[in-house]
Amino acid sequence: MYPINPLRIGLAQINPTVGDLSGNTEKILTYIERARGLGVDLLAFPELAITGYPPEDLLLKPSFIEDNLACLQSIAGETRGMIVIVGFVDCDGNDIFNAAALLHDGQVAGVYRKMYLPNYGVFDENRYFRAGHRPLVFSVKGATVGLSICEDIWYPAGPPETEALAGAQLAVNISASPYHAGKGLARERMLATRAADSVIVVAFCNLVGGQDELVFDGGSVIFDERGELLARARQFEEDLLLADLNLQGVFRQRLHDPRQRKEELSDIKQVERVTLSGTDEAAARSPVKPRVEPRLEAEAEVYRALVLGTRDYVTKNGFRQVVIGLSGGIDSSLTAAIAVDALGAENVTGVFMPSRYSSAESREDAEQLAANLGIRFLVIPIDQTFQAYLDVLAESFSGVEPDVTEENIQARIRGNILMALSNKFGWLVLTTGNKSELATGYCTLYGDMAGGFAVIKDVPKMLVYALAGHVNAQVGREIIPQRVFDKAPTAELRPDQKDEDSLGPYRVLDPILHAYVEEDRSLEEIVSLGFDADDVRRIVRLVDRAEYKRRQAPPGVKITPRAFGKDRRVPITNRYREG
Repeated sequence: MYPINPLRIGLAQINPTVGDLSGNTEKILTYIERARGLGVDLLAFPELAITGYPPEDLLLKPSFIEDNLACLQSIAGETRGMIVIVGFVDCDGNDIFNAAALLHDGQVAGVYRKMYLPNYGVFDENRYFRAGHRPLVFSVKGATVGLSICEDIWYPAGPPETEALAGAQLAVNISASPYHAGKGLARERMLATRAADSVIVVAFCNLVGGQDELVFDGGSVIFDERGELLARARQFEEDLLLADLNLQGVFRQRLHDPRQRKEELSDIKQVERVTLSGTDEAAARSPVKPRVEPRLEAEAEVYRALVLGTRDYVTKNGFRQVVIGLSGGIDSSLTAAIAVDALGAENVTGVFMPSRYSSAESREDAEQLAANLGIRFLVIPIDQTFQAYLDVLAESFSGVEPDVTEENIQARIRGNILMALSNKFGWLVLTTGNKSELATGYCTLYGDMAGGFAVIKDVPKMLVYALAGHVNAQVGREIIPQRVFDKAPTAELRPDQKDEDSLGPYRVLDPILHAYVEEDRSLEEIVSLGFDADDVRRIVRLVDRAEYKRRQAPPGVKITPRAFGKDRRVPITNRYREG
């Protein structure tokens, strides 16, 4: 009627690399052996754990599909005495599916194919996969378990509910749920609701790690049938979360909850049922107390996402060291601190490149930052090179007043120097522009935008200050010099230049950008929030005109609900303008 013996479940929150089929397989096998030693009955891995997520156009290569299936067979062969759920790409000879394999005693005992394919934001699953159409349940130690993949559980009437109506007491959802600030809490609220509404224990196994612009935050969780948190894994690092589940409470709770008796049961006939032999015997073992890791505070969470995204982008692409142009400003200071936490001080070089407009304070602040972080510090003056450009262009520019052109020449000289160091020493260039600058086009193509990875490209300016404060607070001392916080932001490309002379106050700019870029509000709506109409119109015009620049920017870590790049897709050639 209901399970008597506790079911020991393990959620293997791993960090795979897209396309590294052999490396991912080896990692999966390592966790299987570890879980076996801990007496785990049922071990789950994240969505598409074999291939990494998202594999994108690798899925168009038949050899990639075949190699992923071969890896699945090798993993299945190592599942003696255990049940393992692992994400992979399934193929029926005609099309492919985002799938979860149910492995037991050396065999592929069943396959569930994802039914709800996301195709919004950063997701393009309809481009690659055919949707499945049958929920799946299986039995282990007297319990009935339903299986689903990521998006399937975000819908109230999705596969987990059907599986619960078919008798499942435990819903296992394997996922690759990308991070943005605040998403973890929203995801947990959703999972708690699914558990309480379907009167089912929910075990959610999430991916962790960086993949190009995306970061997966882990934070795998288990909720009981009342929607109460039983266990939570760590955020932003690999983890194996264990829990002994006594599922008798599900049956008891359902007796007291009449809602399921009112549900239409016709869909139950479509549920696939897999019977696994030899899974009911009780194992002699000490009980495991579920572990609930604390959630990170808001700024710490974003900072950890930036560190993980930077570390994985650099190392997974075969680099060991990075180089950063240090200006003595807040953006480059934060970028350097993130790089040190991601890669170690010995792998970070900061370069100060003064011109005739650079202040003594900027050099002092850049040098002090480098000393505080313990990184290599180079000084490469650009004024002689800048003058050479002016001399070469003097005849062509004759009769035309100096303007932003001369400012951009300096930025491009600096970009060229950083790329030369990259070429010579194999260092990846980390750019230092923030989201406020990128949104408004306050950046120079082939200048400060030149590089391999844009660490803070999705971080608005005011959040840059908050995160820089977090850097100092987390160690209890001044890593980023106080003067960097206090002085007005400036690119120092002309005398007495201040960023806010061109952009307006960041405390006004950032909320307008948030409303326009992330919420798609109209000009009238933004003005109705209390902003000056001329400011709104000017800022929107800057955003619209800068799309061609953003399309040429390097990738960077997504930390907001709507990032430039894969997330927000606006045509470059576009004459639509509001107002």
